[in-house]
Amino acid sequence: MTGAPELVVEVLSVGIENEKRDREFKLKLYSARGVREYWIVDWRNQQVEVYRREQASLKLVAKLFNGDELNSPILPDFTCAIASLFT
Repeated sequence: MTGAPELVVEVLSVGIENEKRDREFKLKLYSARGVREYWIVDWRNQQVEVYRREQASLKLVAKLFNGDELNSPILPDFTCAIASLFT
């Protein structure tokens, strides 16, 4: 594969070091490689953080919780209730 994926979905790993890697290192890596969206699924807090490319980097655009709906401009026909991710 020569290009970056448009979307990366990361389920947080157990452990402080693993979570730090997912939130910091991978966010920087995906941002530098041109990923358009990065979703971090935090199963402990039952939330999803949505990062989207703005100018040249990934920026946090939403924190979604139980009752919210997840959708994306790169997946125009996709909608997912946040609660369904954790049941």
